[in-house]
Amino acid sequence: MDPDPWADATPSQGTSSEPKESSSSTSAQSPTAPTSGSSTAGRSSRMTPRRLVAQPTRLEAVEDDPLGPLGGGGGGSSSDSGLPLESPPAPPQKETLPIRTTMPQSASAAAARRSGPADPHRIDDDDDDEALARRSGPRQPPPVHPALPSPVASTREPSVRIEQAAKPSFHITVGDPHKVGDLTSSHIVYSVRTKTTSKAYKQPEFEVKRRYRDFLWLYNTLHANNPGVVVPPPPEKQAVGRFESNFVESRRAALEKMLNKIAAHPALQHDPDLKLFLESETFNIDVKHKERREPNLGESKGMLSTFGIHVGSSTKFVEQDDWFHERRIYLDALENQLKGLLKELETMVAQRKAMAEAAGDFSASLHALSTVELSPSLSGPLDALSELQLTIRDVYDRQAQQDVLTLGIVVEEYIRLIGSAKQAFAQRQKAFHAWHAAESELLKRKAGQDKLLRQGKSQQDRLNQVGAEVADAERKVHQARLLFEDMGRLMHAELDRFEREKVEDFKRR
Repeated sequence: MDPDPWADATPSQGTSSEPKESSSSTSAQSPTAPTSGSSTAGRSSRMTPRRLVAQPTRLEAVEDDPLGPLGGGGGGSSSDSGLPLESPPAPPQKETLPIRTTMPQSASAAAARRSGPADPHRIDDDDDDEALARRSGPRQPPPVHPALPSPVASTREPSVRIEQAAKPSFHITVGDPHKVGDLTSSHIVYSVRTKTTSKAYKQPEFEVKRRYRDFLWLYNTLHANNPGVVVPPPPEKQAVGRFESNFVESRRAALEKMLNKIAAHPALQHDPDLKLFLESETFNIDVKHKERREPNLGESKGMLSTFGIHVGSSTKFVEQDDWFHERRIYLDALENQLKGLLKELETMVAQRKAMAEAAGDFSASLHALSTVELSPSLSGPLDALSELQLTIRDVYDRQAQQDVLTLGIVVEEYIRLIGSAKQAFAQRQKAFHAWHAAESELLKRKAGQDKLLRQGKSQQDRLNQVGAEVADAERKVHQARLLFEDMGRLMHAELDRFEREKVEDFKRR
């Protein structure tokens, strides 16, 4: 039977690796040597592909290294030395650690945490099960404690905005009303005490004495100095009952509110007349000197008077701006509603005062009845009912006074503020008339200039004078137009400010 060409060469039993080594070397030296079955192998090679046999390579250990590159003793294999073949070491594996969201705590650790903040660097040496479990898992991060405020920063004042820091603050109180003068010239004098951070004043705190007409002078002067601004007004005059305690107290509160609103206004707080009113010790003398220097103090004072424009009221004003027209209608309706509310409030206050008076009369009657020689079981309840009626009388009196001093004062104040806003509208109308009056004057000057130009150069001096007059009239027209436009923008801001303050004041009541 022919040998299978695909079969491996099997060495005989008992042969060592050395004869195999020699055979392999022999075959390596003569790879093309013919064999006894060459004819048969030739026929088979034409039918089947040729098999490539890998030649083994022997690795010999270095003599100097007793262990060798692959371990073992000497250059022989493990079969020669008789030692078992060692398996390669297992590759390292990543240790899977349990993920824990909470750490078990012992009773002592919990008590220590309750007693004080835990030290994140502390290492517990206890060998209980919980400590071992805690050490086997990942360490819990130290607790985060809120930062304590710095003692240096806590002593500082809280930071404010730049606008608020640059704006001076005022705190004005009007108090100590007392009557001075004889029967014909008697009046009430108030103490006006001011605390301010403004550097324009000599001292941060001072006090002066003022009467009602001084407050009225301040209101009129501020209106003349600041056309278009809604100046907080003082309470109205009253000829009858002006020395009654309730009226004096309500007027004092209204005057104090007026001064604080003026001092809080961004434009009015820098007015020199306000400084004169709050600080001057010789107020009457200073006012006389001021009127002597400025004889047109009052309605004619202001920017219109500086232009030399005399405004007449003969021309009817027709509002061209829809926004101002709507605001004027709104202010008229609001004024009527507030006047109606004030009237109903006065009726309610009068009724409460009448009920308080009736409760007082009823209490007096019950007390007189309890003193009559009746049975003690009836006299005691009558006397107690008399005391109860006195309490009811006091409650009605306090309610009536509270209505006047809270809601009544606010309603009256905003009725006066609407009047001040209408006065600002009137100033705007005067500015409009001044603008058109300046335009009419300019047209007259230009007509005279054109007439002189048609006459030729015979009146050159007169022509130069008329040209200067025309240039001056053009300057006045330009200034009057700018004043009217600026006053319109200012009144936009003032009416918006009026609306915001109105909402806040009524909400506080």
